[in-house]
Amino acid sequence: MAGVQPRAAKARQGKQAHGAIPGRGRREAVDTGPHCGENAWMTVSCHAERSLPCRPEVAFAMATDADRFPGFFTGFGPIPAVRGVRLHAPMAVGSTRSVHNADGTVLRETITAHDPPVNHAYVLDGFSPPFAWLVTRGEANWTITGHEFGARVSWDYQFTLTRRWLWPVAALLLKLFMAKAMHRCLKNMERSLCT
Repeated sequence: MAGVQPRAAKARQGKQAHGAIPGRGRREAVDTGPHCGENAWMTVSCHAERSLPCRPEVAFAMATDADRFPGFFTGFGPIPAVRGVRLHAPMAVGSTRSVHNADGTVLRETITAHDPPVNHAYVLDGFSPPFAWLVTRGEANWTITGHEFGARVSWDYQFTLTRRWLWPVAALLLKLFMAKAMHRCLKNMERSLCT
C-alpha cells in the first residue's frame, strides 16, 4: 500500500497544529490560572515550609499541641489569630476540635491523618461570613521530615471555594494573607525553640 496515507496523516500534512511553531512542533500552553481543568477553579492552595532546629518529634508536638499552637498562629491582615483550641476527643483520625479565633469565630477541624511524627492532616470548616461567602472548607496537611540539622516542616492548605467565579478574590486573600499567616506561624515556632 505504498503511497497511501491514513486520514490523520493526510489531515496533518501541510497544516500547522494549533499553537505550533513552524519547524519546531507544538508549543506548550501558557498557564494563567489553577491547574487540572475546570474543577481547579474551585480550589486555592497555600504552602509554607521551614526548617526547625529540633527533632521531628518536637516539631510534630508543636504543630499539634492544643495549648501551644495558639501562641504560634498570630494571623495576618484579615486572617485572625488563634486564641484557643479545644479537643473534643483524644487526637486520632476522625476526632474533632474547635478553633477559637481572635475575631470571635469558632471553626471546626476534623482530623483526617495522624501519624506522629511525620504527618498530620485535617479538614477545617464552619466558616462565618464574610469568609464563608468565599470558602466552604480547607484541607490542611502537615508533613515533617528529619534532616541533619533538625526537622523540615511543610504545611499545605487547599481551600474549596463556594463559587468558581470567586477564584480571583479568594486567591488574592488566601495566597497573600493566609500564606503569610502560615509562614509567620512556622517562624514563631522556630523562635520559640531559640529562646
